[in-house]
Amino acid sequence: MEPNLTMLPTTVLPTTVPTVLPPLESGDRLSRPEFERRYGAMPHLKKAELIEGVTFVASPVRVRRHGQPHSDILAWLGVYRALTPGTMVCDNTTVRLDWENEPQPDAILRWEADQGGQSRISEDDYIEGAPELIVEVAASTASYDLHDKLRAYRRNGVREYLVWLTEEQALRWYRLEEGEYRQQEPDAEGLIKSGVFPGLWLAVEALLA
Repeated sequence: MEPNLTMLPTTVLPTTVPTVLPPLESGDRLSRPEFERRYGAMPHLKKAELIEGVTFVASPVRVRRHGQPHSDILAWLGVYRALTPGTMVCDNTTVRLDWENEPQPDAILRWEADQGGQSRISEDDYIEGAPELIVEVAASTASYDLHDKLRAYRRNGVREYLVWLTEEQALRWYRLEEGEYRQQEPDAEGLIKSGVFPGLWLAVEALLA
């Protein structure tokens, strides 16, 4: 006897609803894992940072305010790296500082781990921990580079922090001393000398010119 197909129970398969992540927007307060999930889902986005638990999405980059100074800093650090084994220079690289801070500094200079460096490269190819030197290019003193970021870098032990204020044509080089950042001044020859990287000197007036 043929089975009565009309009497067989009907199986309803569950419908999978795709998860759509909200986009990253400046001002979002996120955990670091959630920040990374949303950032990873936006491959077109070139730069976003998590600073003290708050998201900052970068604006378009201007030439004289950022692009050219950025390239000058990288050229300076690149020459030093070429002459100093055991160092690494990175451009716009994500740094996992702590659970509320994941900046993407304009430039960093770090000692490799086997040279006593205090940061490391994670299995998924990010920097974890505080690089020895971080450089940021900022338009003015109103930038979060000199406020929220400075506090986060200081707390996490970034030993030297250089900020180029392009509108004011000024450089601020901070050195971590007894848990506080002390601004370094040029010596009689107009040079600021790193206390972490032997031979890393900056002729301030020459760079600004």
